[in-house]
Amino acid sequence: MIGNTVIKEVMVTGEPYFAVEQAPCKQGKPKGNEDEVLLSGIFELLQIEVECESSGTQQHKESCYSKNVLRKKKHWENTVAAKKIKRKQKKQKKKENLSSQSALESLLTKRDLKVITKEKLLKARDSGPRICIDLSMTDHMNNKEISRLAAQIRRLYGTNRKSTNPFRIYLTSFIPGGPIHSECLRMNDGFTSYIMDMVEESYLDLFPRETIVYLTPDSDCVLEDIEPNKVYVFGGLVDESIQKKLTYTQAQENSVQTARLPIREYMVKKVNLKNYHSEILAVNQVFEVISTYYETRNWQAALQSGIPPGKGYVIRTSVAVSSSTASTSENKCTQ
Repeated sequence: MIGNTVIKEVMVTGEPYFAVEQAPCKQGKPKGNEDEVLLSGIFELLQIEVECESSGTQQHKESCYSKNVLRKKKHWENTVAAKKIKRKQKKQKKKENLSSQSALESLLTKRDLKVITKEKLLKARDSGPRICIDLSMTDHMNNKEISRLAAQIRRLYGTNRKSTNPFRIYLTSFIPGGPIHSECLRMNDGFTSYIMDMVEESYLDLFPRETIVYLTPDSDCVLEDIEPNKVYVFGGLVDESIQKKLTYTQAQENSVQTARLPIREYMVKKVNLKNYHSEILAVNQVFEVISTYYETRNWQAALQSGIPPGKGYVIRTSVAVSSSTASTSENKCTQ
């Protein structure tokens, strides 16, 4: 308090502010100009201090705001630049992965592609590996199962057409006018133009027994490799009632070598709600595995490509694969 004037410091919006109030006058003689001069000087000092503090606070805020904006801007620019680089690398990798054949096919018409595909399939008849679908078990299937088998044959043929190294495919015990023949004609457009060998004879009459490998999930032998001098036979059977070891028993009775896909060696059972795990595959799924392996020579890639997740299996880790393969080496068959 100076004279009859009271100076109060209050906070306004977080900054100091000084209010001046007039105190009640006391009886007596005023001090005069001395108090007024002193009061005026104090007001000037207070005004300078407040302005400095206010100015400093504002500059600090602007400085912090500017730094924050610059930091966010720099982060955004770096993110955009990284995405551009990533997209560029992805495009480059895609270009590098395109084979000369794929690049050529992109420039060809559909008619040209059909001609090339036909030439590949015809060439496979002379030098390609051989796959045989044994259709001698149609009497073990109902009409619904026969229809499903006809659809699987269509998918198998489609996979073979797209393959870089197609197989020569035989349909054996394929009786004209029989149930499976009728269903193939009814369900598969252009079936009569399929480039595959459709014969009435049994596979046992077509190939020497020492060249036959019958693929069945019940075999004790593990399929290690695909050899061009062998004929790999699939059982043409859609069996919803699961007649156990039907294909395996027939192969054993005919003194034919058997083998199974290396599912147990490269895959493990995955926990699922139904606790369902099955090594029984459709003929087109078995072919997908065989075809992929023949092109990649990689069982893990082949099994992952051909076996659907619904079968309840997933690929093992690399460590587990090596230990499992070593532990089951005694079950590998010499082809």
